[in-house]
Amino acid sequence: MKTTQFLFSGFGGQGILFAGKFLAYKGLIEGKQVSWLPSYGPEMRGGTASCSVIVSDGAVGSPIVSKPDVLVAMNLPSLDRFENAVVPGGMIFADSTLIGRKVARDDVKAFYVPATQLANENGYPTLANMILLGKILAELGEFDEDSVNAALSKVISAKHADMKEVNLNALHSGMAQ
Repeated sequence: MKTTQFLFSGFGGQGILFAGKFLAYKGLIEGKQVSWLPSYGPEMRGGTASCSVIVSDGAVGSPIVSKPDVLVAMNLPSLDRFENAVVPGGMIFADSTLIGRKVARDDVKAFYVPATQLANENGYPTLANMILLGKILAELGEFDEDSVNAALSKVISAKHADMKEVNLNALHSGMAQ
Protein backbone atom coordinates (compact mmCIF):
# COMPACT_ATOMS: atom_id res chain seq x y z
CA MET A 1 0.00 0.00 0.00
CA LYS A 2 1.39 3.37 -1.00
CA THR A 3 0.64 6.46 1.08
CA THR A 4 2.14 9.89 0.45
CA GLN A 5 1.75 12.70 2.96
CA PHE A 6 2.08 16.25 1.64
CA LEU A 7 2.41 19.50 3.55
CA PHE A 8 1.95 22.78 1.65
CA SER A 9 2.93 25.95 3.50
CA GLY A 10 3.31 29.65 2.80
CA PHE A 11 1.61 33.00 3.17
CA GLY A 12 -2.12 33.42 2.75
CA GLY A 13 -2.86 34.42 -0.84
CA GLN A 14 -0.19 32.14 -2.37
CA GLY A 15 -2.73 29.46 -3.29
CA ILE A 16 -1.68 26.96 -0.63
CA LEU A 17 -5.21 25.66 -0.02
CA PHE A 18 -6.00 25.62 -3.75
CA ALA A 19 -2.89 23.53 -4.47
CA GLY A 20 -3.83 21.06 -1.77
CA LYS A 21 -7.42 20.82 -2.97
CA PHE A 22 -6.22 20.21 -6.54
CA LEU A 23 -3.96 17.38 -5.37
CA ALA A 24 -6.76 15.85 -3.28
CA TYR A 25 -9.20 15.92 -6.22
CA LYS A 26 -6.55 14.41 -8.48
CA GLY A 27 -6.18 11.55 -6.01
CA LEU A 28 -9.95 11.04 -5.81
CA ILE A 29 -10.24 10.96 -9.59
CA GLU A 30 -7.52 8.30 -9.67
CA GLY A 31 -9.46 6.14 -7.20
CA LYS A 32 -7.25 6.87 -4.19
CA GLN A 33 -8.28 7.53 -0.59
CA VAL A 34 -7.54 11.16 0.30
CA SER A 35 -7.57 13.64 3.11
CA TRP A 36 -7.39 17.42 2.74
CA LEU A 37 -6.98 19.52 5.88
CA PRO A 38 -6.53 23.29 5.47
CA SER A 39 -5.14 25.53 8.19
CA TYR A 40 -4.69 29.28 8.10
CA GLY A 41 -4.14 32.18 10.43
CA PRO A 42 -6.71 34.88 11.14
CA GLU A 43 -5.67 36.90 8.11
CA MET A 44 -6.77 35.48 4.78
CA ARG A 45 -4.01 37.26 2.87
CA GLY A 46 -0.57 37.73 4.29
CA GLY A 47 -1.03 35.45 7.30
CA THR A 48 0.31 31.94 7.44
CA ALA A 49 -1.41 29.14 5.60
CA SER A 50 -0.77 25.43 5.41
CA CYS A 51 -2.55 22.46 4.00
CA SER A 52 -2.11 18.77 4.75
CA VAL A 53 -2.95 16.28 2.01
CA ILE A 54 -2.73 12.52 2.23
CA VAL A 55 -3.10 10.35 -0.87
CA SER A 56 -3.23 6.62 -0.25
CA ASP A 57 -4.12 3.29 -1.81
CA GLY A 58 -5.76 2.37 1.52
CA ALA A 59 -7.84 4.02 4.18
CA VAL A 60 -6.52 7.25 5.69
CA GLY A 61 -6.59 6.96 9.47
CA SER A 62 -5.93 10.59 10.39
CA PRO A 63 -5.89 13.81 8.37
CA ILE A 64 -2.97 15.19 10.41
CA VAL A 65 0.39 15.31 8.63
CA SER A 66 3.14 15.67 11.20
CA LYS A 67 5.87 13.87 9.23
CA PRO A 68 5.39 14.81 5.56
CA ASP A 69 6.93 12.81 2.74
CA VAL A 70 6.71 15.95 0.60
CA LEU A 71 7.03 19.52 1.87
CA VAL A 72 6.16 22.49 -0.30
CA ALA A 73 7.64 25.66 1.21
CA MET A 74 6.57 28.83 -0.56
CA ASN A 75 8.33 31.19 1.85
CA LEU A 76 11.27 31.18 4.27
CA PRO A 77 9.21 30.95 7.50
CA SER A 78 7.61 27.78 6.14
CA LEU A 79 10.93 26.17 5.32
CA ASP A 80 12.32 27.18 8.71
CA ARG A 81 9.29 25.76 10.52
CA PHE A 82 8.77 22.47 8.67
CA GLU A 83 12.13 21.40 7.23
CA ASN A 84 12.99 19.14 10.16
CA ALA A 85 9.57 17.47 10.11
CA VAL A 86 10.10 15.86 6.69
CA VAL A 87 10.79 12.12 6.86
CA PRO A 88 14.31 10.97 5.95
CA GLY A 89 14.29 10.24 2.23
CA GLY A 90 11.46 12.74 1.74
CA MET A 91 11.32 15.66 -0.68
CA ILE A 92 11.33 19.40 -0.13
CA PHE A 93 10.19 21.78 -2.87
CA ALA A 94 11.14 25.40 -2.20
CA ASP A 95 10.21 28.55 -4.10
CA SER A 96 13.75 29.83 -4.59
CA THR A 97 12.46 33.26 -5.62
CA LEU A 98 11.36 33.88 -2.03
CA ILE A 99 13.70 31.53 -0.14
CA GLY A 100 17.33 32.58 -0.16
CA ARG A 101 18.81 29.60 1.66
CA LYS A 102 19.33 25.95 0.87
CA VAL A 103 17.88 23.04 2.81
CA ALA A 104 20.24 22.20 5.67
CA ARG A 105 19.51 18.46 5.70
CA ASP A 106 21.29 15.95 3.51
CA ASP A 107 18.88 13.05 4.09
CA VAL A 108 16.13 14.55 1.89
CA LYS A 109 15.90 15.50 -1.76
CA ALA A 110 15.63 19.27 -2.19
CA PHE A 111 14.31 21.02 -5.27
CA TYR A 112 14.66 24.76 -5.77
CA VAL A 113 12.18 26.19 -8.25
CA PRO A 114 12.00 29.96 -8.91
CA ALA A 115 8.22 29.60 -9.03
CA THR A 116 7.25 33.19 -8.24
CA GLN A 117 9.73 34.53 -10.80
CA LEU A 118 8.53 32.07 -13.47
CA ALA A 119 4.90 32.90 -12.74
CA ASN A 120 5.59 36.62 -13.14
CA GLU A 121 7.64 36.16 -16.31
CA ASN A 122 4.97 33.98 -17.93
CA GLY A 123 2.06 36.30 -17.20
CA TYR A 124 0.36 34.32 -14.44
CA PRO A 125 1.68 35.98 -11.26
CA THR A 126 -0.74 34.17 -8.94
CA LEU A 127 0.18 30.65 -10.07
CA ALA A 128 3.56 29.98 -8.45
CA ASN A 129 1.72 27.27 -6.50
CA MET A 130 0.81 25.43 -9.70
CA ILE A 131 4.35 25.71 -11.05
CA LEU A 132 5.59 23.97 -7.90
CA LEU A 133 2.86 21.34 -8.24
CA GLY A 134 3.95 20.65 -11.80
CA LYS A 135 7.50 20.01 -10.56
CA ILE A 136 6.21 17.76 -7.77
CA LEU A 137 4.06 15.66 -10.11
CA ALA A 138 6.98 15.35 -12.53
CA GLU A 139 9.41 14.24 -9.80
CA LEU A 140 6.91 11.73 -8.40
CA GLY A 141 6.13 10.43 -11.89
CA GLU A 142 2.45 11.14 -11.30
CA PHE A 143 1.54 13.62 -14.01
CA ASP A 144 -1.44 12.12 -15.81
CA GLU A 145 -2.96 14.55 -18.31
CA ASP A 146 -6.50 13.16 -17.95
CA SER A 147 -6.64 13.24 -14.15
CA VAL A 148 -4.91 16.65 -14.07
CA ASN A 149 -7.52 18.10 -16.44
CA ALA A 150 -10.36 16.51 -14.50
CA ALA A 151 -9.00 17.83 -11.18
CA LEU A 152 -8.63 21.33 -12.63
CA SER A 153 -12.26 21.16 -13.75
CA LYS A 154 -13.26 20.34 -10.16
CA VAL A 155 -11.29 23.10 -8.41
CA ILE A 156 -11.80 25.91 -10.91
CA SER A 157 -15.33 27.27 -10.80
CA ALA A 158 -17.40 27.76 -13.95
CA LYS A 159 -17.12 31.50 -13.38
CA HIS A 160 -13.34 31.22 -13.86
CA ALA A 161 -13.31 28.48 -16.52
CA ASP A 162 -10.92 30.61 -18.59
CA MET A 163 -8.27 29.94 -15.92
CA LYS A 164 -8.14 26.20 -16.57
CA GLU A 165 -5.77 26.53 -19.52
CA VAL A 166 -3.61 29.04 -17.65
CA ASN A 167 -3.32 26.66 -14.67
CA LEU A 168 -2.45 23.82 -17.02
CA ASN A 169 0.27 25.97 -18.60
CA ALA A 170 1.67 26.72 -15.13
CA LEU A 171 1.75 22.99 -14.32
CA HIS A 172 3.61 22.29 -17.56
CA SER A 173 6.03 25.12 -16.79
CA GLY A 174 6.81 23.48 -13.46
CA MET A 175 7.29 20.08 -15.07
CA ALA A 176 9.97 21.58 -17.31
CA GLN A 177 12.05 22.74 -14.35
